[in-house]
Amino acid sequence: MGEIKYWIWLSSLPGIGARKAAKLLDYFKDPRGIWEAYEEDLKNLGFLSKTNIETILSGKYRREIDIHLENLFKYDIKAVTLEDEMYPANLLNIFDPPVVLYVKGKIARNQFAEGKNSSCSNRGLCIAVVGSRHATPYGLAVSKDISAKLADMGITVISGMAKGIDSSAHKGALEAGGATVAVLGCGLDMAYPVENKALMEQIINSGAVVSEYLPGVQPKSGNFPARNRIISGMSNGVLVVEAGERSGSLITADFALEQGREVFAIPGNINSKSSIGTNRLIKEGAKMVTCVEDILEEFRVVLNPNSNENVSILKNTKHVKKQQVILHNNDNNMDMDEYFILECLKSGPMHIDEIASVCCMEIHNAGSKLFLMELNGLVEQLPGKIFRLKA
Repeated sequence: MGEIKYWIWLSSLPGIGARKAAKLLDYFKDPRGIWEAYEEDLKNLGFLSKTNIETILSGKYRREIDIHLENLFKYDIKAVTLEDEMYPANLLNIFDPPVVLYVKGKIARNQFAEGKNSSCSNRGLCIAVVGSRHATPYGLAVSKDISAKLADMGITVISGMAKGIDSSAHKGALEAGGATVAVLGCGLDMAYPVENKALMEQIINSGAVVSEYLPGVQPKSGNFPARNRIISGMSNGVLVVEAGERSGSLITADFALEQGREVFAIPGNINSKSSIGTNRLIKEGAKMVTCVEDILEEFRVVLNPNSNENVSILKNTKHVKKQQVILHNNDNNMDMDEYFILECLKSGPMHIDEIASVCCMEIHNAGSKLFLMELNGLVEQLPGKIFRLKA
């Protein structure tokens, strides 16, 4: 097992959350360094309480490592550490990512979608669909329909497998033959709620169930707000379908904003308690969603006119990234970069520097592509290195 036992030990320490663990790793470089630290070293750090230090030095949690390893093997759970190539890239970029992500099912860095659209270029784009446990028939229908449409395009649907909206979102993705990821607030040796055991098995076979908690950890109420940061952290955007005034899904929306994710909300009946939260989110600036296209346009998901493939330029609040793209049956023999440039220019004339920035290209590469596209009659250059689509 090598170094993995030290990661599991670190993740098992009560009172040492993700933030303190990150500080410890920053100082000691790896979990083994923390394991081998002396009491004086830990005291000198300044951010650990007396109880924290006693916990780290305690033999109790060190002796339990073998039990944890046996349980991971027994339940076919993989431990994915911060240094593992399989760790989700989106989650790695949040302020307090879990030290270890425990995974049951299929998972890969930047990529969760393994469903029927596995060749779709939107693989890697993840949308969280969350909402009230006490959902209305309207909310259940909307979450299932939108999740199915997202999954059908190769977009992974992420939720928390709770009753109501969460379960409906997972079911919609599964029925569309797509991928879905459930983030639990307990160990992966149990289904929570219990009635979702069959759903959990379906999710495992199509995507993954994940948790920051070791097998055996019960679903305590305090686990779920922390779980919500993982739901939003793994996602590129969060859709809140229904939410009461104090709904936990509003916590997920708050985390999403802190993490620089897009926040979407479904409008609801102004007289319904189930829509108080979502209607308020819209008033506060969340994007109102009445159809799946309202979500897709925020990530510049477009349909390749030369094929049935979907193309995505993934946007977040700070910059625009190019997603993995596969173009098939391209009659114009355009490569990926040329297609992205065309899509960018559909919004209007742009300076070469802006084109390069939006399309994540070096300036000289963008210039070469634009020169060839100009020769082929696709674009034209205006004074000042401004380019536009040729009429």
